[in-house]
Amino acid sequence: MKTTTRVVVIGGGVVGASVLYHLTKLGWKDVMLVERSELTSGSTWHAAGGFHTLNGDTNMAALQGYTIRLYKELEEITGMSCGLHHVGGVTLADSRERFDMLLAERAKHRFMGLDTEIVGPEEIAQIAPITNLAGIIGGLYDPLDGHLDPSGTTHAYAKAARMGGATIETHCMVHETNQRTDGTWDVVTDKGTINAEHVVNAGGLWAREVGAMAGIYFPLHPMEHQYIVTDDIPEIYERDTEHAHVMDPAGESYLRQEGRGLCIGFYEQRARPWAVDGTPWTFGHELLPDDFNKIEESVDFAYRRFPVLATAGVKSVIHGPFTFAPDGNPLVGPVPGVRNYWSACGVMAGFSQGGGVGLTLAQWMVEGTPERDVMAMDVAR
Repeated sequence: MKTTTRVVVIGGGVVGASVLYHLTKLGWKDVMLVERSELTSGSTWHAAGGFHTLNGDTNMAALQGYTIRLYKELEEITGMSCGLHHVGGVTLADSRERFDMLLAERAKHRFMGLDTEIVGPEEIAQIAPITNLAGIIGGLYDPLDGHLDPSGTTHAYAKAARMGGATIETHCMVHETNQRTDGTWDVVTDKGTINAEHVVNAGGLWAREVGAMAGIYFPLHPMEHQYIVTDDIPEIYERDTEHAHVMDPAGESYLRQEGRGLCIGFYEQRARPWAVDGTPWTFGHELLPDDFNKIEESVDFAYRRFPVLATAGVKSVIHGPFTFAPDGNPLVGPVPGVRNYWSACGVMAGFSQGGGVGLTLAQWMVEGTPERDVMAMDVAR
């Protein structure tokens, strides 16, 4: 294992792999990533893998658009498949207030070069025919929306980074990060100590623990999130084309096709924090026990919005933790008051935002400032 490097990225999820790739893309070749287990351990491996551009912040929406367009480039660079399904997606509006919000989002998207369209109920019926349109005024359609293979995408980032000169060490747990008087960092691992000019905390579920090694507090918390994969549904597998994504803010749910059935996830109001006292280091490729009680209301609403669910069997339930900051946005950039320590944490929508986060942080580190105004995700906010 190398003992000196310009940058050590701690954490091998999609965000850490993206940061590593973008550093090489901008010319820093002497960079490495350390991961205590395997790439994708933590939240990445069990993610639903959806991506979309919709975001209340214009610059964040543009970075999400960059992330989505990047996947084709990664496939071309590496020859690997990201498992892309560009099926398009529609966000529903069941009130005038929500519809006006979507109108405003469309205007911002057009300004940022994103090709979204306002659609009415008749068009939604064509885009997402399993949707019960009772009470729906309209929606925002985005042809870029879709989903991918989380593992394949992360490994594509990693391969592209290696092709650019980066090194990746798996099964390499970090125990300490100690800053020298010259501002460089000694990253103490169970494979030895690495001296690096810069440290990037992309620790995901363990970002708090990694930050604490340097005396840094990150306002983050893992939250439980649950989604369901159904058995085969004739209305899905008998279609000639793949069903579009549907985002339903009223039901706090998202839905997409998964094989011959559906995947539907919920951001429930009674969300529960997980690992309040710290994420166990032994956690990695485990899931949490199913808990239908906390999503009962959301499931009932979804059955009304998508009636085919009522007769569909449940193939699997995925219940795992994701890390959130208080406002739901990532924590990215130089940590104030700590020289050469960088954050890439709290990216709960890693496959919508991971590429943009990697680009932004790499620009900040290599060029001194990011191309866009990223106040919405600045760790100093």
